[in-house]
Amino acid sequence: MTHATKIRLILADDHPIVRDGLRSILGTQPDFEIIGEAGSGAELLQLVAQLQPDVVLLDLAMPGGDGVSVIQNLRAQASATACIVFTAFDTDNRILTAIHAGARGYLLKGAPREDIFRAIRVVAQGGSLLEPSVTSRLLDHLTHKMPATPDTLPPELLTEREMEVLQLLGKGKTNKEIGAELFITERTVKFYVSAILSKLSANNRTEAVTIAVQRGLIQL
Repeated sequence: MTHATKIRLILADDHPIVRDGLRSILGTQPDFEIIGEAGSGAELLQLVAQLQPDVVLLDLAMPGGDGVSVIQNLRAQASATACIVFTAFDTDNRILTAIHAGARGYLLKGAPREDIFRAIRVVAQGGSLLEPSVTSRLLDHLTHKMPATPDTLPPELLTEREMEVLQLLGKGKTNKEIGAELFITERTVKFYVSAILSKLSANNRTEAVTIAVQRGLIQL
């Protein structure tokens, strides 16, 4: 997060009524600042380039570039903006595709406002957070996709410290929170997270936690 006092947000949805609802809900929080709105993927990319928000809440179905392509584009640009998907789509493929693209959060429209607030704060601090119902669907999908003899990762391939970091990632902790709990620097936490992603062949923290749960390394 680039601003200490406010989390700067952009809302992206092609339905103005959805953006109005989100603006009203998020406007009740003193640490949130909505700095822009977009009705299409192209407009969102332009706004992010201009305003450099901390977090974007975006729908998956938008004209001029859907949500996944926007997330992929921002990731390719190494943008510091974190993306939270806020959508009605709850199919396994949609969820997996968005997470693989680099989404740091996935919320379904109709989620309790407290879940939305928490997701924004966690993601703004460098963490990842999925709505509980989304996590359940994702884990069910992965469980059913597992082969009869799963390709499990030998626990010894992860060091004891990496396992500790992985457990805290599973709780949605940020790098700063993990560092404080383990009495190590934030830079050291980043080193361990990178090692975990590499060993689990994961593209991001959320995917790493999902793989770890699937393989029985941690429990949520």
